[in-house]
Amino acid sequence: MSTNHDAGGWLFIGAGNMGRAIAAGAVRAGAARTNQLAAVDPTAPEEPPFGRVMRAPEEAGGWLRDHPEAGVVVAVKPQMFAAVAGAWSPLLSLGPGRLVVSIMAGTTAAAVGRGMGEHTRVVRVMPNTPIGLGLGMSAACAGPNAGEGDMARVERLFGASGKVMRIDEGLMDAFTALAGSGPAYVFYLAEAMVEAAEQLGFDRERALTLVRQTVCGAGELLNHAPETPRALRAAVTSKGGTTAAATGVLDDAGVHDAVVRAVHAARHRGVELGQA
Repeated sequence: MSTNHDAGGWLFIGAGNMGRAIAAGAVRAGAARTNQLAAVDPTAPEEPPFGRVMRAPEEAGGWLRDHPEAGVVVAVKPQMFAAVAGAWSPLLSLGPGRLVVSIMAGTTAAAVGRGMGEHTRVVRVMPNTPIGLGLGMSAACAGPNAGEGDMARVERLFGASGKVMRIDEGLMDAFTALAGSGPAYVFYLAEAMVEAAEQLGFDRERALTLVRQTVCGAGELLNHAPETPRALRAAVTSKGGTTAAATGVLDDAGVHDAVVRAVHAARHRGVELGQA
């Protein structure tokens, strides 16, 4: 376990599933201590991973004064950002510019900077849901006023629960379409496999077990093997065999191209939501 904890601490605006997962991962990996983590959320339980949970922004002023180097993680839904900015920009305008990390989809780093205060140092991050298991894939890009030290600090926070990739902000919608929505594509395939298993005679419980373990094992193999996905597929596809019969149906149905089109559609929708 790492002991390179973040001495500055973090204040989370929003302590929902994603915010709690990020904070819990940091504590688990030794990247932060519970007493260095606080949250402001009107409904969150007062329990770890946060050392303190406050109900309104007004309560956070003292905590911020006591933690002058603390970063702020904006972990709310994008449609809530206008209200968040109105409440928080006066607090964040006091003293030196704060590091503000946004995980809001479709909200540019520049928009976060305008909303939270011109002196804030903004980093935009997009994590995905497996971060709750320490298996997240996150993308990070530097926004207004953010420097290399800020990026390294953010990478330590999110890297505690998976992998972090630096990208240009212009690729953020594409990353969201791939990694953010990506788990749903895998679940979609698993859903169809469970249905087929039940049609072939397995009861629901056994169908779920065999599909879960198959998908989990395939994911681990893909993660650790040096081969590409195409090569791994070819290795289990004997000419004229059962796998070839199955993939032939998928090819005839245009599944490969449909998946590519689906990712493009997700990326396009992300752009639309950002413009809205």
